[in-house]
Amino acid sequence: MVNKTIIVSNRLPVKIVEHQGEYRLSPSEGGLATGLGSVYKKGDNIWVGWPGIEVPEERQAEVTAKLAELNLIPVFLTADEINLYYEGFSNEVLWPVFHYMVTYANFDQSYRDSYQQVNEKFGHIVASHLQEGDTVWVHDYQLLLLSALIREIQPQVLIGFFQHIPFPSYEIFRLIPWRDELIAGMLGADLLGFHTFDDVRHFLSAASRLPQVKVSDNIVSYKDRQIVVESFPMGIDSDKFEGLIAEPQVREHMRLFRKTMGDRKIILTIDRLDYSKGILQRLQAYELLLQTHPELIGHISLYMIVVPSRDTVPRYKELRDQIDQLVGNINSSYRTMSWQPVYYFYRSFTIEFLSALYRTADVCLVTPMRDGMNLVSKEYVASRTEDTGVLILSEMAGASKELNDAIIVNPNNIGEVMRAILQAIQMPEAEQIFRMKQMRAVVSKFNIHLWVKNFMEKLEEVKVLQESLRTKYAVKGIRTQIEEAYTKSKDRYLFLDYDGTLVGFQGDIDQASPDPELYQLLERLSADPANKIVIVSGRRHETLEKWFGHLKLDLIAEHGAWHKHFKQDWKSLPLLTDRWKQEVKTVLDTYTDRTPGSFIEDKSYSLVWHYRKVEKGLGELRANEIINHLKVTIADKGLQLMPGNKVIEFKNIEVNKGKATLSWLHEEEPDFILALGDDHTDEDIFKALSPEAFTIKVGSNISAARYYLRNPVEVRDLLYTLSLHTPDH
Repeated sequence: MVNKTIIVSNRLPVKIVEHQGEYRLSPSEGGLATGLGSVYKKGDNIWVGWPGIEVPEERQAEVTAKLAELNLIPVFLTADEINLYYEGFSNEVLWPVFHYMVTYANFDQSYRDSYQQVNEKFGHIVASHLQEGDTVWVHDYQLLLLSALIREIQPQVLIGFFQHIPFPSYEIFRLIPWRDELIAGMLGADLLGFHTFDDVRHFLSAASRLPQVKVSDNIVSYKDRQIVVESFPMGIDSDKFEGLIAEPQVREHMRLFRKTMGDRKIILTIDRLDYSKGILQRLQAYELLLQTHPELIGHISLYMIVVPSRDTVPRYKELRDQIDQLVGNINSSYRTMSWQPVYYFYRSFTIEFLSALYRTADVCLVTPMRDGMNLVSKEYVASRTEDTGVLILSEMAGASKELNDAIIVNPNNIGEVMRAILQAIQMPEAEQIFRMKQMRAVVSKFNIHLWVKNFMEKLEEVKVLQESLRTKYAVKGIRTQIEEAYTKSKDRYLFLDYDGTLVGFQGDIDQASPDPELYQLLERLSADPANKIVIVSGRRHETLEKWFGHLKLDLIAEHGAWHKHFKQDWKSLPLLTDRWKQEVKTVLDTYTDRTPGSFIEDKSYSLVWHYRKVEKGLGELRANEIINHLKVTIADKGLQLMPGNKVIEFKNIEVNKGKATLSWLHEEEPDFILALGDDHTDEDIFKALSPEAFTIKVGSNISAARYYLRNPVEVRDLLYTLSLHTPDH
């Protein structure tokens, strides 16, 4: 059976209209529909989404059958659901907050409840078409909960999620009362895609606030899964826009424009009606240009297209009225008998008409206050086949990260936008060509098809990564293998780390003392004459002596600086010095004074800076500052710096858990070795031991160890199973 891809978005890529009692379908011309056409039209692939209109129940089967011919699966929504889930939560909570317009947000509980229910409705429909091995690609902010809902139904499914609007900084995002469940919903995916690296950083920052989340670079560990977060700047079908010049309709529109406009400079703006698009500010900048440069009157015109959107919603109706008023004011103030400053169209146009405008306009003005990508800028660039024309682009649009040969402006700065228009209309042709060629190369290369290809290939990579990690998880089969090797062997070494391996982490390091259950487990294991149990810890040797000195164990303390064989005295590594400590401690004291919750632990031959009680983010920042501050000192004094779990340790370079372990095995030839550890320092042990040794990392699957376990509970469970094979048990 062939595995299929299921695309899921709020809207299906078709327009449905009812004409004389019959439903008629026409394809959507949106960029996403174009790009994903190559995916959903292939083989058994399908696209799941809302058809865009309310269909009465008795006619849903008819619409479903028509859509099925196009590989489309409908999710039918009631008027109530459209009102609360789409107009409500999606457009009155997520849209304003994600576009930094927080004052427009309405945090209504009924919106949130409907959003949950509709996401569940989508989930059930996807699940009814889902088979093992299928891939699901979820799109955009209307379906943030969907990935986790699908994963509950089918835990092994491969899910990609892409967000087409910006992701805000945590300070803005945290205002949403349901922020944690939104992040948890998104983390149901295996690959999360955003337009820009800024969005990636903002998402990682928000995700890191969840208690079960660990973030390392762009990989999030959550619920025993690794989720990759990556930026994929979306492109357009550039070939299509380049090729439109061949259409007779486009040529005719261009002829008429040129005839009407004469030798005037045309400035073009195209937007959907929305408060995030900066339409009013743009008009103000244009008005300021006419005020301060009266010599331009009669020589430039602004062609402004605003595509109708949600204008029954009071806030959008108000915006439309303000635009009407401002355009009216500019035209009445500056119009002459033969010239009009602003040509304003509140309607949508065919792609042929837009193509003719793109080719005719001297300047394209794209200045949203906030935009995920903004494809109008790319469509303008792709259409400029003669390499002339100037693009003015807001730094708040995702496209500004790629099209940096545009004139980049801050849309809030009316004066700057005005000066940019002036620069654009006065720009020499040679400079226009130089800039436009660079941008056209970018738009042509990073087109919509490459965007789809990059995302799907990365999703496959993530699948391979996850499968390799799954094989490392010490599940029943692997535990049985360890158990069998253990029972057959006669001479065994068990190297056990302490914190995070045998016991969980405590906020206070002095509270993590061994419990009765652990003592009982260690006594059972050490009672077997074939076993040599070695606790290898970063703890001070006095602490290990107090806790374990009475047991039949060997002890390695402070990462190998001190060691003790059973019934012998503690010995330190020869030639170690602690004379470097005062200098390092003085630096650490300064950072401790500036970082509430941090403290220094002083060991015989090492210093440890702990930050597990420090506010998330601040601890990591200070740790990096300390590392940079002490880099030179460390190199000069032959020291080693070990970043660990919420700690940084400074110690002599000779001190190393791997070396200590190897010295324990010197001239020994055990037929069974087991090593368990959770920290960066334990990696030295895993690397030092032979490939046949059973090395197990605790709490993370990114390691040199052969296998991993999730937590100290699973470690004890494994050790308990082995202890059952001790003679007399």
